[in-house]
Amino acid sequence: MTETVDVVIIGAGFSGLYATYRLSKQYKVICFEKGAGVGGTWYWNRYPGARVDIQSVEYSYSFDDDLQQDWKWPEYFSAQPDLERYANHVADRFNLREHIRLSNAVESLRFDAENDLWEVRTAAGDYVRCRYIIAATGALSIPNEPPWPGREDYQGVIYHTTDWPREPMDLSDKRVGLIGTGSTGVQAAPILAEQAKSLTVFQRTPAYSMPSGNRAMDEEHERDWKENYPERRKEILNTWGTSMVTYGEKSAHECSEEERTQVLEKAWNSKSAFQMQVAFTDVMTDMDANEVVAEFIRNKIRGIVDDPETAERLCPKTYPVGGKRMCIDNGYYQTFNRDNVSLVDVRSAPIVELTKTGLRTAEGEYDLDIIVMATGFDAVTGSLMNMDVEGIDGIKLAEKWKEGPTTYLGYMIAGFPNLLMVHGPMTPGAQAQMITSGEWQVDYLAELIDSMEADGKTRVDTTEEAEQWWYEETQNVAMHMVHRHADSWYNAKNIEGKKGDFMIYVGGFPRFTELSRKAAENDWEGFDLR
Repeated sequence: MTETVDVVIIGAGFSGLYATYRLSKQYKVICFEKGAGVGGTWYWNRYPGARVDIQSVEYSYSFDDDLQQDWKWPEYFSAQPDLERYANHVADRFNLREHIRLSNAVESLRFDAENDLWEVRTAAGDYVRCRYIIAATGALSIPNEPPWPGREDYQGVIYHTTDWPREPMDLSDKRVGLIGTGSTGVQAAPILAEQAKSLTVFQRTPAYSMPSGNRAMDEEHERDWKENYPERRKEILNTWGTSMVTYGEKSAHECSEEERTQVLEKAWNSKSAFQMQVAFTDVMTDMDANEVVAEFIRNKIRGIVDDPETAERLCPKTYPVGGKRMCIDNGYYQTFNRDNVSLVDVRSAPIVELTKTGLRTAEGEYDLDIIVMATGFDAVTGSLMNMDVEGIDGIKLAEKWKEGPTTYLGYMIAGFPNLLMVHGPMTPGAQAQMITSGEWQVDYLAELIDSMEADGKTRVDTTEEAEQWWYEETQNVAMHMVHRHADSWYNAKNIEGKKGDFMIYVGGFPRFTELSRKAAENDWEGFDLR
Protein backbone atom coordinates (compact mmCIF):
# COMPACT_ATOMS: atom_id res chain seq x y z
CA MET A 1 0.00 0.00 0.00
CA THR A 2 1.27 3.46 -0.90
CA GLU A 3 1.01 6.23 1.68
CA THR A 4 1.36 9.92 0.86
CA VAL A 5 2.49 12.47 3.44
CA ASP A 6 4.11 15.88 3.38
CA VAL A 7 7.29 15.10 5.32
CA VAL A 8 9.25 11.97 6.19
CA ILE A 9 11.69 12.40 9.07
CA ILE A 10 14.48 9.85 9.36
CA GLY A 11 15.58 9.30 12.94
CA ALA A 12 13.89 9.76 16.32
CA GLY A 13 16.87 11.10 18.21
CA PHE A 14 16.67 14.54 19.82
CA SER A 15 16.70 16.43 16.50
CA GLY A 16 14.25 14.03 14.87
CA LEU A 17 11.88 14.31 17.83
CA TYR A 18 11.94 18.10 17.65
CA ALA A 19 11.46 18.02 13.86
CA THR A 20 8.44 15.76 14.38
CA TYR A 21 7.04 18.18 16.97
CA ARG A 22 7.71 21.30 14.88
CA LEU A 23 6.49 20.06 11.50
CA SER A 24 3.53 17.94 12.58
CA LYS A 25 1.78 21.13 13.70
CA GLN A 26 1.24 22.07 10.03
CA TYR A 27 2.04 19.03 7.92
CA LYS A 28 1.32 15.34 7.69
CA VAL A 29 4.47 13.68 9.05
CA ILE A 30 5.91 10.19 9.48
CA CYS A 31 9.14 9.62 11.43
CA PHE A 32 10.98 6.35 10.79
CA GLU A 33 13.40 5.09 13.45
CA LYS A 34 15.56 1.98 13.11
CA GLY A 35 15.79 1.48 16.89
CA ALA A 36 13.10 -0.03 19.07
CA GLY A 37 12.92 3.19 21.09
CA VAL A 38 13.38 6.95 20.77
CA GLY A 39 16.44 8.91 21.86
CA GLY A 40 18.98 8.22 19.12
CA THR A 41 22.44 8.31 20.69
CA TRP A 42 20.89 7.85 24.11
CA TYR A 43 18.91 4.81 23.02
CA TRP A 44 21.87 2.99 21.43
CA ASN A 45 24.76 3.91 23.73
CA ARG A 46 24.11 2.03 26.98
CA TYR A 47 27.69 1.07 27.73
CA PRO A 48 28.92 1.36 31.33
CA GLY A 49 29.53 4.99 32.20
CA ALA A 50 27.60 6.46 29.22
CA ARG A 51 26.91 10.05 30.19
CA VAL A 52 26.48 13.44 28.54
CA ASP A 53 29.55 15.71 28.55
CA ILE A 54 27.59 18.98 28.60
CA GLN A 55 25.71 20.05 31.73
CA SER A 56 22.15 18.79 31.44
CA VAL A 57 20.59 22.16 32.23
CA GLU A 58 22.10 23.21 28.88
CA TYR A 59 21.82 19.88 27.05
CA SER A 60 18.03 19.96 26.93
CA TYR A 61 15.20 21.33 24.82
CA SER A 62 14.34 25.03 24.85
CA PHE A 63 11.19 24.96 22.69
CA ASP A 64 8.71 24.59 25.57
CA ASP A 65 9.11 26.52 28.80
CA ASP A 66 6.75 24.28 30.78
CA LEU A 67 9.00 21.33 29.86
CA GLN A 68 12.08 23.29 30.99
CA GLN A 69 10.48 24.18 34.29
CA ASP A 70 8.91 20.79 35.05
CA TRP A 71 11.79 18.45 34.23
CA LYS A 72 14.29 17.67 36.99
CA TRP A 73 17.77 16.41 36.18
CA PRO A 74 19.19 14.24 38.98
CA GLU A 75 22.85 15.06 38.23
CA TYR A 76 24.94 17.83 36.68
CA PHE A 77 25.97 15.47 33.86
CA SER A 78 23.11 13.07 33.24
CA ALA A 79 23.65 9.37 32.69
CA GLN A 80 22.26 7.51 29.68
CA PRO A 81 19.15 6.13 31.45
CA ASP A 82 18.05 9.64 32.44
CA LEU A 83 18.60 11.00 28.93
CA GLU A 84 16.63 8.12 27.42
CA ARG A 85 13.89 8.71 29.99
CA TYR A 86 13.83 12.40 28.97
CA ALA A 87 13.46 11.50 25.29
CA ASN A 88 10.56 9.16 26.08
CA HIS A 89 8.93 11.82 28.25
CA VAL A 90 9.09 14.32 25.38
CA ALA A 91 7.66 11.77 22.93
CA ASP A 92 4.77 11.09 25.31
CA ARG A 93 4.20 14.65 26.52
CA PHE A 94 3.78 16.02 23.00
CA ASN A 95 2.00 12.98 21.51
CA LEU A 96 4.81 12.35 19.04
CA ARG A 97 4.47 8.56 19.01
CA GLU A 98 1.48 8.73 16.70
CA HIS A 99 3.91 9.89 14.01
CA ILE A 100 6.85 7.59 14.86
CA ARG A 101 7.40 4.07 13.50
CA LEU A 102 10.01 2.24 15.54
CA SER A 103 12.18 -0.74 14.50
CA ASN A 104 11.74 0.45 10.95
CA ALA A 105 14.92 1.56 9.19
CA VAL A 106 14.73 3.46 5.93
CA GLU A 107 16.40 1.36 3.23
CA SER A 108 15.98 3.43 0.09
CA LEU A 109 15.04 6.90 -1.11
CA ARG A 110 14.30 7.69 -4.76
CA PHE A 111 13.37 11.11 -6.13
CA ASP A 112 10.47 11.20 -8.61
CA ALA A 113 11.51 14.24 -10.64
CA GLU A 114 8.29 14.36 -12.65
CA ASN A 115 6.19 14.91 -9.53
CA ASP A 116 8.81 16.39 -7.17
CA LEU A 117 8.19 13.63 -4.65
CA TRP A 118 10.43 11.25 -2.72
CA GLU A 119 9.67 7.54 -2.67
CA VAL A 120 10.65 6.00 0.66
CA ARG A 121 10.96 2.27 1.32
CA THR A 122 11.66 0.78 4.73
CA ALA A 123 12.81 -2.49 6.25
CA ALA A 124 9.27 -3.21 7.47
CA GLY A 125 7.86 -2.85 3.97
CA ASP A 126 6.46 0.69 4.15
CA TYR A 127 6.21 2.55 0.86
CA VAL A 128 5.67 6.27 1.33
CA ARG A 129 5.62 9.19 -1.09
CA CYS A 130 6.38 12.61 0.35
CA ARG A 131 7.35 16.13 -0.68
CA TYR A 132 10.19 16.55 1.82
CA ILE A 133 12.75 14.41 3.63
CA ILE A 134 14.29 15.60 6.90
CA ALA A 135 17.36 13.44 7.52
CA ALA A 136 18.01 13.59 11.26
CA THR A 137 20.17 10.50 11.08
CA GLY A 138 22.83 11.57 13.57
CA ALA A 139 26.52 12.31 13.15
CA LEU A 140 27.55 9.30 15.25
CA SER A 141 25.25 6.39 14.49
CA ILE A 142 27.08 3.88 12.27
CA PRO A 143 29.62 1.91 14.36
CA ASN A 144 33.17 1.53 13.11
CA GLU A 145 34.60 -1.94 13.68
CA PRO A 146 38.11 -2.40 12.25
CA PRO A 147 38.32 -5.55 10.11
CA TRP A 148 40.92 -7.42 12.15
CA PRO A 149 41.24 -11.04 11.03
CA GLY A 150 40.43 -13.93 13.35
CA ARG A 151 37.12 -12.66 14.65
CA GLU A 152 35.41 -15.93 13.79
CA ASP A 153 38.03 -17.84 15.79
CA TYR A 154 37.65 -15.84 19.00
CA GLN A 155 35.74 -17.86 21.60
CA GLY A 156 34.99 -14.98 23.94
CA VAL A 157 32.35 -12.27 23.56
CA ILE A 158 32.70 -9.04 21.55
CA TYR A 159 30.56 -5.97 22.24
CA HIS A 160 30.63 -2.70 20.37
CA THR A 161 29.68 0.04 22.81
CA THR A 162 26.61 0.91 20.68
CA ASP A 163 25.31 -2.64 21.13
CA TRP A 164 25.80 -3.18 24.85
CA PRO A 165 23.52 -5.86 26.39
CA ARG A 166 20.27 -4.55 27.89
CA GLU A 167 20.50 -6.90 30.86
CA PRO A 168 23.11 -6.42 33.66
CA MET A 169 26.32 -8.44 33.35
CA ASP A 170 28.54 -9.93 36.04
CA LEU A 171 32.13 -9.11 35.07
CA SER A 172 33.69 -10.03 38.41
CA ASP A 173 35.51 -13.06 36.98
CA LYS A 174 36.09 -11.65 33.50
CA ARG A 175 39.26 -10.44 31.84
CA VAL A 176 38.08 -7.47 29.79
CA GLY A 177 39.87 -5.78 26.91
CA LEU A 178 38.80 -2.24 26.00
CA ILE A 179 39.87 -1.08 22.54
CA GLY A 180 39.69 2.68 22.09
CA THR A 181 40.28 5.70 24.31
CA GLY A 182 38.08 8.40 22.80
CA SER A 183 35.13 9.84 24.69
CA THR A 184 33.43 6.44 25.01
CA GLY A 185 36.53 4.65 26.25
CA VAL A 186 37.25 7.44 28.72
CA GLN A 187 33.77 7.06 30.18
CA ALA A 188 33.67 3.26 30.16
CA ALA A 189 37.14 2.49 31.58
CA PRO A 190 36.54 3.52 35.23
CA ILE A 191 33.30 1.50 35.46
CA LEU A 192 34.72 -1.57 33.72
CA ALA A 193 37.77 -1.43 35.99
CA GLU A 194 35.54 -1.49 39.07
CA GLN A 195 33.46 -4.40 37.78
CA ALA A 196 35.96 -6.67 36.01
CA LYS A 197 38.59 -9.08 37.29
CA SER A 198 41.06 -7.26 35.07
CA LEU A 199 40.91 -4.52 32.45
CA THR A 200 43.42 -4.13 29.63
CA VAL A 201 43.06 -0.83 27.77
CA PHE A 202 44.37 -0.80 24.20
CA GLN A 203 45.21 2.79 23.28
CA ARG A 204 46.18 4.08 19.86
CA THR A 205 45.81 7.81 20.56
CA PRO A 206 45.58 9.21 24.08
CA ALA A 207 42.82 11.69 24.87
CA TYR A 208 42.83 15.12 26.43
CA SER A 209 40.30 14.78 29.24
CA MET A 210 39.35 16.94 32.19
CA PRO A 211 37.34 16.21 35.33
CA SER A 212 33.57 16.65 35.17
CA GLY A 213 33.17 17.02 38.91
CA ASN A 214 29.82 15.33 38.40
CA ARG A 215 27.53 15.21 41.41
CA ALA A 216 23.88 15.27 42.37
CA MET A 217 22.03 18.32 41.08
CA ASP A 218 22.19 21.25 43.47
CA GLU A 219 18.75 22.80 44.01
CA GLU A 220 20.08 26.34 43.94
CA HIS A 221 21.94 25.68 40.66
CA GLU A 222 18.79 24.22 39.10
CA ARG A 223 16.62 27.10 40.34
CA ASP A 224 19.07 29.67 38.99
CA TRP A 225 18.92 28.12 35.54
CA LYS A 226 15.15 27.79 35.51
CA GLU A 227 14.71 31.42 36.53
CA ASN A 228 17.08 32.60 33.80
CA TYR A 229 16.45 30.18 30.95
CA PRO A 230 15.38 32.78 28.31
CA GLU A 231 18.54 34.85 28.76
CA ARG A 232 20.81 31.79 29.06
CA ARG A 233 19.44 30.18 25.89
CA LYS A 234 20.09 33.39 23.92
CA GLU A 235 23.59 33.62 25.34
CA ILE A 236 24.31 29.99 24.47
CA LEU A 237 23.40 30.58 20.81
CA ASN A 238 26.07 33.28 20.66
CA THR A 239 28.87 31.05 21.92
CA TRP A 240 31.28 29.20 19.65
CA GLY A 241 30.07 25.75 20.79
CA THR A 242 26.52 26.61 21.97
CA SER A 243 27.58 25.96 25.55
CA MET A 244 28.15 28.36 28.44
CA VAL A 245 31.79 29.41 28.59
CA THR A 246 33.79 32.39 29.78
CA TYR A 247 35.92 33.64 26.93
CA GLY A 248 39.53 34.45 27.68
CA GLU A 249 40.43 38.12 27.22
CA LYS A 250 44.16 37.72 26.64
CA SER A 251 46.50 35.78 24.41
CA ALA A 252 48.50 33.11 26.18
CA HIS A 253 51.57 35.07 25.07
CA GLU A 254 50.42 38.17 26.97
CA CYS A 255 50.16 36.37 30.30
CA SER A 256 52.84 35.72 32.85
CA GLU A 257 53.49 32.15 33.95
CA GLU A 258 51.54 32.83 37.13
CA GLU A 259 48.57 34.27 35.21
CA ARG A 260 48.53 31.32 32.82
CA THR A 261 48.43 28.85 35.68
CA GLN A 262 45.64 30.75 37.39
CA VAL A 263 43.52 30.89 34.23
CA LEU A 264 44.09 27.22 33.40
CA GLU A 265 43.38 25.98 36.92
CA LYS A 266 40.04 27.77 36.75
CA ALA A 267 39.30 26.24 33.33
CA TRP A 268 40.34 22.77 34.55
CA ASN A 269 37.76 23.00 37.33
CA SER A 270 35.05 24.64 35.23
CA LYS A 271 33.10 21.44 34.42
CA SER A 272 33.11 22.45 30.74
CA ALA A 273 35.34 20.76 28.18
CA PHE A 274 34.96 23.78 25.91
CA GLN A 275 36.44 26.08 28.57
CA MET A 276 40.01 24.84 28.04
CA GLN A 277 39.71 25.75 24.36
CA VAL A 278 38.78 29.38 25.06
CA ALA A 279 40.92 29.95 28.17
CA PHE A 280 43.02 32.33 26.06
CA THR A 281 42.05 34.15 22.88
CA ASP A 282 44.43 32.12 20.70
CA VAL A 283 44.19 28.52 21.97
CA MET A 284 42.42 27.33 18.80
CA THR A 285 44.42 29.36 16.30
CA ASP A 286 48.01 29.45 17.56
CA MET A 287 49.96 26.24 18.09
CA ASP A 288 52.34 27.81 20.61
CA ALA A 289 49.41 29.08 22.71
CA ASN A 290 47.75 25.69 22.34
CA GLU A 291 50.89 23.97 23.59
CA VAL A 292 50.70 25.98 26.81
CA VAL A 293 47.28 24.43 27.49
CA ALA A 294 48.38 20.99 26.28
CA GLU A 295 51.38 20.90 28.62
CA PHE A 296 49.20 22.04 31.51
CA ILE A 297 46.90 19.05 30.91
CA ARG A 298 49.85 16.68 30.48
CA ASN A 299 51.22 17.83 33.83
CA LYS A 300 47.82 17.15 35.39
CA ILE A 301 48.00 13.60 34.02
CA ARG A 302 51.53 13.15 35.36
CA GLY A 303 50.35 14.32 38.75
CA ILE A 304 47.39 11.90 38.83
CA VAL A 305 48.90 8.67 37.46
CA ASP A 306 51.36 7.00 39.84
CA ASP A 307 53.47 5.08 37.32
CA PRO A 308 55.58 7.58 35.30
CA GLU A 309 55.75 5.33 32.23
CA THR A 310 51.99 4.83 32.14
CA ALA A 311 51.42 8.53 32.75
CA GLU A 312 53.63 9.43 29.81
CA ARG A 313 51.74 7.02 27.53
CA LEU A 314 48.51 8.71 28.54
CA CYS A 315 49.83 12.16 27.62
CA PRO A 316 48.69 13.32 24.15
CA LYS A 317 51.65 14.68 22.20
CA THR A 318 50.78 14.23 18.54
CA TYR A 319 47.86 16.65 18.19
CA PRO A 320 46.66 19.92 19.76
CA VAL A 321 44.07 20.49 22.47
CA GLY A 322 40.67 20.79 20.78
CA GLY A 323 41.94 19.28 17.53
CA LYS A 324 39.63 16.40 18.43
CA ARG A 325 36.63 16.84 20.69
CA MET A 326 37.90 17.10 24.26
CA CYS A 327 36.70 14.53 26.77
CA ILE A 328 35.29 15.02 30.23
CA ASP A 329 35.56 12.22 32.76
CA ASN A 330 34.85 10.96 36.22
CA GLY A 331 38.13 9.39 37.33
CA TYR A 332 39.60 8.19 34.03
CA TYR A 333 43.28 8.82 34.76
CA GLN A 334 42.93 7.54 38.34
CA THR A 335 41.76 4.22 36.85
CA PHE A 336 45.34 3.45 35.82
CA ASN A 337 46.44 3.45 39.47
CA ARG A 338 44.39 0.30 40.08
CA ASP A 339 46.22 -3.04 40.35
CA ASN A 340 43.79 -4.74 37.92
CA VAL A 341 44.26 -2.21 35.09
CA SER A 342 46.97 -2.14 32.43
CA LEU A 343 47.58 0.06 29.40
CA VAL A 344 48.81 -1.22 26.02
CA ASP A 345 50.11 1.15 23.35
CA VAL A 346 48.82 -0.11 20.01
CA ARG A 347 50.30 2.73 17.99
CA SER A 348 53.81 1.38 18.47
CA ALA A 349 52.57 -2.25 18.44
CA PRO A 350 49.31 -2.41 16.42
CA ILE A 351 46.62 -5.04 16.88
CA VAL A 352 47.32 -7.77 14.33
CA GLU A 353 44.46 -10.21 14.82
CA LEU A 354 41.96 -11.76 17.16
CA THR A 355 42.92 -15.19 18.42
CA LYS A 356 41.02 -18.09 19.95
CA THR A 357 41.62 -16.73 23.46
CA GLY A 358 41.93 -12.97 22.92
CA LEU A 359 43.98 -10.80 20.62
CA ARG A 360 47.53 -10.40 19.41
CA THR A 361 49.46 -7.20 18.87
CA ALA A 362 52.81 -6.84 17.13
CA GLU A 363 54.46 -7.38 20.51
CA GLY A 364 52.44 -10.11 22.17
CA GLU A 365 49.19 -11.93 22.96
CA TYR A 366 46.51 -11.05 25.50
CA ASP A 367 43.98 -13.54 26.89
CA LEU A 368 40.56 -11.90 27.20
CA ASP A 369 37.08 -13.17 28.03
CA ILE A 370 35.33 -10.04 26.70
CA ILE A 371 36.48 -7.54 24.09
CA VAL A 372 34.79 -4.13 24.18
CA MET A 373 35.04 -2.15 20.94
CA ALA A 374 35.04 1.57 21.72
CA THR A 375 36.31 2.10 18.18
CA GLY A 376 34.09 5.00 17.20
CA PHE A 377 31.88 5.63 14.22
CA ASP A 378 31.73 6.04 10.48
CA ALA A 379 30.81 9.60 11.36
CA VAL A 380 28.65 12.24 9.68
CA THR A 381 28.09 10.55 6.31
CA GLY A 382 27.75 6.92 7.42
CA SER A 383 23.98 6.84 7.99
CA LEU A 384 22.92 8.31 4.66
CA MET A 385 25.61 6.43 2.75
CA ASN A 386 24.23 3.17 4.18
CA MET A 387 20.89 3.85 2.49
CA ASP A 388 20.23 3.55 -1.22
CA VAL A 389 19.62 7.23 -2.03
CA GLU A 390 18.90 8.16 -5.64
CA GLY A 391 18.45 11.74 -6.82
CA ILE A 392 17.87 13.40 -10.19
CA ASP A 393 18.81 11.45 -13.32
CA GLY A 394 19.54 8.35 -11.28
CA ILE A 395 22.53 9.83 -9.45
CA LYS A 396 23.38 7.83 -6.33
CA LEU A 397 24.47 9.58 -3.16
CA ALA A 398 27.16 6.96 -2.55
CA GLU A 399 28.64 7.84 -5.93
CA LYS A 400 28.39 11.61 -5.44
CA TRP A 401 30.08 11.39 -2.04
CA LYS A 402 32.64 8.81 -3.10
CA GLU A 403 35.47 11.36 -2.78
CA GLY A 404 33.95 12.97 0.31
CA PRO A 405 30.74 14.86 1.04
CA THR A 406 29.71 18.15 -0.48
CA THR A 407 26.73 20.14 0.78
CA TYR A 408 25.36 23.65 0.84
CA LEU A 409 25.52 24.97 4.41
CA GLY A 410 25.22 21.35 5.52
CA TYR A 411 21.49 21.36 4.70
CA MET A 412 21.29 20.23 1.07
CA ILE A 413 23.06 18.16 -1.59
CA ALA A 414 23.02 19.27 -5.24
CA GLY A 415 20.97 16.85 -7.34
CA PHE A 416 18.91 15.63 -4.37
CA PRO A 417 16.01 18.11 -4.19
CA ASN A 418 13.81 18.44 -1.11
CA LEU A 419 16.25 16.29 0.91
CA LEU A 420 17.09 18.41 3.94
CA MET A 421 19.60 17.47 6.65
CA VAL A 422 20.00 18.30 10.35
CA HIS A 423 23.59 18.04 11.61
CA GLY A 424 24.57 17.09 8.07
CA PRO A 425 28.12 17.15 6.68
CA MET A 426 29.76 20.56 7.08
CA THR A 427 27.53 21.77 9.88
CA PRO A 428 29.15 22.39 13.29
CA GLY A 429 28.08 18.90 14.43
CA ALA A 430 29.63 17.86 17.73
CA GLN A 431 31.68 21.07 17.77
CA ALA A 432 28.42 22.56 19.04
CA GLN A 433 26.01 21.38 21.71
CA MET A 434 23.77 19.07 19.70
CA ILE A 435 20.27 19.68 21.09
CA THR A 436 20.36 23.47 20.93
CA SER A 437 22.09 23.60 17.54
CA GLY A 438 19.73 20.89 16.26
CA GLU A 439 16.66 22.89 17.31
CA TRP A 440 18.04 25.92 15.46
CA GLN A 441 18.62 23.93 12.27
CA VAL A 442 15.16 22.33 12.39
CA ASP A 443 13.56 25.77 12.77
CA TYR A 444 15.59 27.03 9.80
CA LEU A 445 14.50 24.13 7.59
CA ALA A 446 10.89 24.49 8.72
CA GLU A 447 11.08 28.15 7.73
CA LEU A 448 12.33 27.11 4.29
CA ILE A 449 9.47 24.61 3.86
CA ASP A 450 6.91 27.18 5.06
CA SER A 451 8.29 29.70 2.56
CA MET A 452 8.04 27.19 -0.29
CA GLU A 453 4.49 26.21 0.60
CA ALA A 454 3.41 29.86 0.85
CA ASP A 455 4.88 30.62 -2.60
CA GLY A 456 3.58 27.47 -4.29
CA LYS A 457 7.06 26.02 -4.86
CA THR A 458 7.41 22.24 -5.12
CA ARG A 459 11.16 21.79 -5.42
CA VAL A 460 14.21 23.14 -3.63
CA ASP A 461 17.70 22.12 -4.69
CA THR A 462 21.12 23.69 -4.52
CA THR A 463 23.85 24.08 -7.09
CA GLU A 464 27.33 22.64 -7.41
CA GLU A 465 28.62 26.23 -7.33
CA ALA A 466 26.94 26.81 -3.95
CA GLU A 467 28.34 23.51 -2.71
CA GLN A 468 31.81 24.47 -3.87
CA TRP A 469 31.56 27.82 -2.05
CA TRP A 470 30.59 26.09 1.20
CA TYR A 471 33.24 23.40 0.73
CA GLU A 472 35.90 26.10 0.39
CA GLU A 473 34.54 28.00 3.40
CA THR A 474 34.61 24.81 5.51
CA GLN A 475 38.14 23.84 4.49
CA ASN A 476 39.55 27.38 4.68
CA VAL A 477 38.21 27.94 8.18
CA ALA A 478 39.74 24.64 9.28
CA MET A 479 43.10 25.68 7.85
CA HIS A 480 43.15 28.66 10.21
CA MET A 481 42.37 26.49 13.23
CA VAL A 482 44.48 23.96 15.12
CA HIS A 483 42.09 21.22 13.95
CA ARG A 484 44.21 20.86 10.81
CA HIS A 485 46.93 19.25 12.93
CA ALA A 486 44.75 16.34 14.12
CA ASP A 487 43.48 13.17 12.47
CA SER A 488 39.92 12.65 13.68
CA TRP A 489 36.37 11.86 12.64
CA TYR A 490 36.03 15.59 11.91
CA ASN A 491 38.09 15.00 8.77
CA ALA A 492 37.20 11.29 8.33
CA LYS A 493 40.74 10.13 9.00
CA ASN A 494 39.44 7.58 11.49
CA ILE A 495 38.03 5.52 8.59
CA GLU A 496 40.40 3.80 6.18
CA GLY A 497 39.84 4.88 2.60
CA LYS A 498 38.05 8.16 3.31
CA LYS A 499 39.55 11.21 1.67
CA GLY A 500 40.28 13.31 4.77
CA ASP A 501 38.57 16.63 4.03
CA PHE A 502 36.85 18.42 6.88
CA MET A 503 33.27 17.24 7.36
CA ILE A 504 32.64 19.49 10.39
CA TYR A 505 32.37 23.27 10.21
CA VAL A 506 34.81 24.55 12.84
CA GLY A 507 34.18 28.27 12.37
CA GLY A 508 31.84 28.40 15.35
CA PHE A 509 28.08 28.26 15.63
CA PRO A 510 27.52 32.07 15.47
CA ARG A 511 29.23 32.33 12.09
CA PHE A 512 27.32 29.28 10.82
CA THR A 513 23.99 30.83 11.81
CA GLU A 514 25.01 34.23 10.46
CA LEU A 515 25.73 32.76 7.02
CA SER A 516 22.55 30.66 7.12
CA ARG A 517 20.41 33.70 8.03
CA LYS A 518 22.09 35.78 5.34
CA ALA A 519 21.13 33.19 2.71
CA ALA A 520 17.49 33.19 3.89
CA GLU A 521 17.29 36.98 3.96
CA ASN A 522 18.72 37.18 0.42
CA ASP A 523 15.72 35.30 -0.97
CA TRP A 524 17.21 31.91 -0.07
CA GLU A 525 20.48 32.57 -1.86
CA GLY A 526 22.20 29.33 -2.89
CA PHE A 527 18.94 27.41 -2.70
CA ASP A 528 17.25 26.77 -6.05
CA LEU A 529 13.47 27.07 -5.50
CA ARG A 530 11.09 26.14 -8.32
